[in-house]
Amino acid sequence: MDNSPLSAAARLIAQRNIGHYDQHAASYFEGTKDHDVLQNIDALLRAIAAPAPLRILDFGCGPGRDLQTLTKLGHEAIGLEGSAEAARIARSVSGCEVWVQDFFALDLPPAYFDGVFANAVLFHIPLEELPRVLGDLWNCLKPHGVLFSSNPRGQNQAQWYGERFGFYHDLEGWRTWMTQAHFVEIEHYYRPAGLPLEQQPWLASVWKKQERAE
Repeated sequence: MDNSPLSAAARLIAQRNIGHYDQHAASYFEGTKDHDVLQNIDALLRAIAAPAPLRILDFGCGPGRDLQTLTKLGHEAIGLEGSAEAARIARSVSGCEVWVQDFFALDLPPAYFDGVFANAVLFHIPLEELPRVLGDLWNCLKPHGVLFSSNPRGQNQAQWYGERFGFYHDLEGWRTWMTQAHFVEIEHYYRPAGLPLEQQPWLASVWKKQERAE
């Protein structure tokens, strides 16, 4: 856990993002509970070499849709969410353990998870905080653990949309950050599947933890 202080800009981003999801957690659950992200879950699970059942951190789990899927597949899923209200719904619908933590002040057990599922969440992290967050996720993975991420893609620009902050990476930009955080790329693809690239706004990628040189 990196205990260096947050900037005023990062504190504002955390406050506004969490406030938005607290306020809209119920409607977000209703609006997204039927979204099909099995392609993403499958991409994570098939990249993990450890035997099942796996222990998976659903990072930014929201109101719990993917926790339910991972549990039904026979794995131990633990959620982490910044919004206390979204976490409450997630516990209720999934029966899973859900931790409430600010993404910029994570406190995760080291070498604990086989995989991290970060679906539609890491784009909320500003560049100044991204190394800290990726470092915490790297640390919580077991050796050779796997991180999945899916972000709306763009041209490496920051943008506010309503009360939420987002940073929109292209593939090369995202590769740079992940490589610097000691992850090795396994694969990437764009979503939704089967459409022309210009109609695929999501960049999905799968990464293996690379041990740091002593």
